[in-house]
Amino acid sequence: MSVAVVPLAAKFGWSSSFLGIVQSSFLWGYIFSSVIGGALVDKYGGKKVLAWGVALWSLSTLLTPWAATHSTASLLAVRAFFGLAEGVAMPAMSTLTSRWFPSHERASAIGICMGGFHLGNVVGLLLTPIMLSTIGISGPFILFSSLGLLWLSTWTSKVTNDPCNSPFVSKSELRLIQAGKSDSVKKRNPPSLRHLLSKLPSWTVIIANITNNWGYFVLLSWMPIYFNTVFNVNLKQAAWFSAVPWGTMAVSGYMAGKASDSLIKAGYSLTLVRKIMQSIGFIGPGVSLLCLNYAKSPAVAAVLITIALSLSSFSQAGYLLNIQEIAPDCAGFLHGIANSAGTLAAIISTIGTGYFVQWLGSFQAFLTVTAGLYFVTTIFWNLYSTGERVF
Repeated sequence: MSVAVVPLAAKFGWSSSFLGIVQSSFLWGYIFSSVIGGALVDKYGGKKVLAWGVALWSLSTLLTPWAATHSTASLLAVRAFFGLAEGVAMPAMSTLTSRWFPSHERASAIGICMGGFHLGNVVGLLLTPIMLSTIGISGPFILFSSLGLLWLSTWTSKVTNDPCNSPFVSKSELRLIQAGKSDSVKKRNPPSLRHLLSKLPSWTVIIANITNNWGYFVLLSWMPIYFNTVFNVNLKQAAWFSAVPWGTMAVSGYMAGKASDSLIKAGYSLTLVRKIMQSIGFIGPGVSLLCLNYAKSPAVAAVLITIALSLSSFSQAGYLLNIQEIAPDCAGFLHGIANSAGTLAAIISTIGTGYFVQWLGSFQAFLTVTAGLYFVTTIFWNLYSTGERVF
């Protein structure tokens, strides 16, 4: 949508501030489904909840071009429904990886999962301008909705919520998974929302998710427009400049996971490893965004954005895994709370970027604000986070 919105804006005469509203409409639904989706995942497992999510967001993707030509209100409604369906994805991933992988392998597993997530951005950014120019507005939306439904047919027939129920897991592998879980997954009574929010470690992952989503959605939603307006590159070139960072992010996220698992196997505490990974994941992007203010060419800007996103993927081995460690029995619920808070931040940052650009005529001020948020959150994380079980 960050690519398709450019010809749509030209066709309908949308302003920069209204572009931010269109870009953020996905998040209006996403913010409501994260907590509910997380609770459903904890109760029913990730397989069923994610299957319904993919089916519904594939349907909304298919309806998007029709909605765009019908009315602005229809487009915003379909995009919000898309977000409502997709809000279950991250809690489902978090819960499934906690059940399927021992603690010393989860960072690598999350790295692989999120690698697919980032490569999806690459495919979308590269194919969309090609299909827009050859088939038209409906082309990319038909393709990606079809891929979602194709994926769904494999997911429902092959995947189980628990490795104990899978015909593809040997007894020796099952023993390895169960041994690696140890005491961290012994069942306890689920904490109340009040108790969950009474502990600072919960707030470290919530605030980390706020900061991560703030920066992530600014870059995801606005980079094609950034290259198009600041450096006057055409839409296909802007898509390439925007896609490369997501590709490197997939690789760096996996490398961060492997490094994290290696440090844990070497005897370093979970708390120390999570603090190291998260510090890299926030300080690196913060410094890169400050440097981006001084970029004089699209090539230099692309390098800095690539560095920012590559280093931000270290957060996958930081706060994202920490959710499972501090609250293994309600990881989906806590992840949903963090996601909802992060989604609100993403809405503010996505819309705010549009208003800042329209008001000041520059992306620089908002990039500086985002960098400052990265630095402050890093301090809070290192003061109060823990890798030990809290709930």
